[in-house]
Amino acid sequence: MTNLEIIKSTYEGSSSEENGRNLQKHIADDIKWKEADGFPLSGTYIGFKEIEQKVFSQLATQWTDYRFIVDGYVADGDHVFAYGTYHGVFNKTGKVFSARVAHLWTLKNHKIISFEQFVDSVPVVNAMMTKTL
Repeated sequence: MTNLEIIKSTYEGSSSEENGRNLQKHIADDIKWKEADGFPLSGTYIGFKEIEQKVFSQLATQWTDYRFIVDGYVADGDHVFAYGTYHGVFNKTGKVFSARVAHLWTLKNHKIISFEQFVDSVPVVNAMMTKTL
């Protein structure tokens, strides 16, 4: 698989479970995962277990229908950008949001060694608040 095909496999499976299995199959043990500053889950996490606990489980329990719709990809050697829009509903407020986002993936020897999120966090934070910013 090419680096682009690896990254596509983490978004374009037939289910989110398949996407998760593909992600886990292609990541380095010490992957560095960076959620954007200002994003509710901001921080840098190392390894799949920490990513699963600090990011994926939070998204699964705090949000309904949280998803990333990919518009396209840009690949250059060991770097792949996926860009598109997040959508979802925050469970505590019932507010719907959409926010533009890009993910930068870095691979080495066909293993994902890092992920960095770039996102317009304001719509996400507003969905979580009773009053908007």
